Amino acid sequence: MSKNLLLLSSSRVGNTKYLQHAKEMINNHLGEIRELVFIPFAGVTVDYDKYTEMVQSALAELNIKVVGLHTFEDQVSAINNAEAVAIGGGNTFHLLHQLYENDLFEPIRRRTSEGMPYIGWSAGSNVAGSTIRTTNDMPIIQPKSFDALGLIPVQLNPHYTDYNPPGHNGETREQRLAEFMVLNPTTYIAAIVEGTALKVEGNKMTLIGGEQGYLFLNGQKDIIEAGADISFLIND
Repeated sequence: MSKNLLLLSSSRVGNTKYLQHAKEMINNHLGEIRELVFIPFAGVTVDYDKYTEMVQSALAELNIKVVGLHTFEDQVSAINNAEAVAIGGGNTFHLLHQLYENDLFEPIRRRTSEGMPYIGWSAGSNVAGSTIRTTNDMPIIQPKSFDALGLIPVQLNPHYTDYNPPGHNGETREQRLAEFMVLNPTTYIAAIVEGTALKVEGNKMTLIGGEQGYLFLNGQKDIIEAGADISFLIND
């Protein structure tokens, strides 16, 4: 296996422009590759063409050409022939539903196992994990299964925060993840905050982006330091 994955927590940090904080990470990740196939299926309230144009505009200064997967008559062949693939954020349930509907699991898994660069942010990172059962999203559609691409054998929680607005009585993110851990005590959850990403190169996984993340397991919450090598999560 020679996986080459960049799993971003988010497309923005604070009030930054779209993908602004991630451009250097994306550029380094792609190396000499200057064209990628973009999968816009997490977009529900945004037109796929407009979504693709937004990504193209954000990456234009890197001279990267972005082509929407939805524009291909044969989407499987498009993945098979892609130099790199990116999956954007939005609704994780809708994204997963569309990946199943378009029979994209096998080609994405195979190509990434061969070393094709994969970039995801938010929902696009969620589906790279084992399942989508730790997503923050509302289940607006029922996919065939909650099983995700399984590019890494870990649960992911992008956009992690435990902020609870004053006067708000709903559960925090940490409480929701605690519920998952009660039912799945042996499953790791990697929670990554906005501005950070998990970088996978072969059998090595590192937290990049300059901020710490968190690792949840069996009721425990541990800090992942910025730059930490957490390869044990993908090599057990």
